[in-house]
Amino acid sequence: MNTIQVPNGFPAKQIQAPIRVTYCLYARKSTESEEKQILSIDSQIKEMLQLADREGLEVVTMKRESHSAKETGQRPIFNEIVEELREGKYNAILTWAPDRISRNAGDLGKIVDLMDAGKLHEIRTFGQRFSNSPSEKFLLMILGSQAKLENDNRGVNVRRGLRTRCEMGLRPGVAPVGYSNDKKDLDKKCQAIIDPLRAPVIKQMFEKAANEKWSGRRIHQWLKFDLNFTSRANKNMTLSSVYLVLQNPFYYGVFEYPEKSGNWYQGKHQPIITKELFDKVQEQLKRDRIVRSDIKEFAFTKLMVCGDCGSGISADEKFKKLKDGTSNRYVYYGCTKARDASCKGGYIREEELIEQLVKIIDEIDLNRITMRQKFEAEVERMRKFQRSFAGASHITPDKELDLRDYAKYLLKEGSVTEKRELLLCIKSRLVLSQKVLRLEK
Repeated sequence: MNTIQVPNGFPAKQIQAPIRVTYCLYARKSTESEEKQILSIDSQIKEMLQLADREGLEVVTMKRESHSAKETGQRPIFNEIVEELREGKYNAILTWAPDRISRNAGDLGKIVDLMDAGKLHEIRTFGQRFSNSPSEKFLLMILGSQAKLENDNRGVNVRRGLRTRCEMGLRPGVAPVGYSNDKKDLDKKCQAIIDPLRAPVIKQMFEKAANEKWSGRRIHQWLKFDLNFTSRANKNMTLSSVYLVLQNPFYYGVFEYPEKSGNWYQGKHQPIITKELFDKVQEQLKRDRIVRSDIKEFAFTKLMVCGDCGSGISADEKFKKLKDGTSNRYVYYGCTKARDASCKGGYIREEELIEQLVKIIDEIDLNRITMRQKFEAEVERMRKFQRSFAGASHITPDKELDLRDYAKYLLKEGSVTEKRELLLCIKSRLVLSQKVLRLEK
């Protein structure tokens, strides 16, 4: 126990020294826009440092945070402060207002618990002081609860406002490609107006999918390579964005808000396509999904890149009828041409690809392959299998399988899954260029 000496003439007894109060200055940005903020982070820090200097407060650290205080446990800096208070690195908090610390019951409870445990002696704000006393803790909880009530009411009001706009036919949020938002008239907030440059292309996308049976991938390549079509952000559409457009009912005049809520509204915006054209496209997309679900999984797709243009490598199978009525199956690997439609990387048969992979296995340090333990277990299993049939005397060490032999065996005779697992364990990238496979160093 810390003690101080008493002057002569006073009863000789120990008096506990006052606790040294050290502060963490915590500044958190408001979730509201800059125009509506009471103070920015820098302004908060300036004001609180002036207060600390005026009242002789010892500030030992400073923390800044921009995360919202609405959700419990979602602020990394606040969580860090809680841990450091428990560790005793400081025992007080200096902040602009109580709502900077917490606007939810969970985080507020952590603060009060720290006070009850004697880890947090004081919270000082610009105009108030909260110490570990019942009345001041009660006031802190009231102010924190008031901030939560304001948040909850604000959320209710925002949802009511969004629902009202939906009922007016105005979809909240950024307008999809082919439309733009009217920002000039505040009364028309959320109003989507036709984008004269992009709307005709969007209509053509639906027409090509419905009438010419174009797949999403073909439409994507047409947009990228033939039209160089870009979004408002001046970026090419991705393949997933193409499918999102083709499945968005907003383009024929209706919308669901929130998504997957089942709440549908008639839009006030001008449709780009008809409901009949949209339905026709959905039927075509269903047929595409059925076809894609029947596509056979190939062993080496998505594991290599084209060395000429940087696109992925895909596979296709061909069947050749023989004179006896049977047929041979051939698998070819080649560039998807996603980045360059004119790429001339060429195609290579799977058998030739495996031969090159087998040679690459000789170049690899198997100790760096994460499947080493699995290799060793499988090799040992095969050794036991050999011994059980041929006898231990017939198996000499130089004839036993090693890890490299097993890797080559998987490439030639393993299942699709085993081949893929093997190549996924190779950390270096495989590059295919002009029918030649190499390991990128």
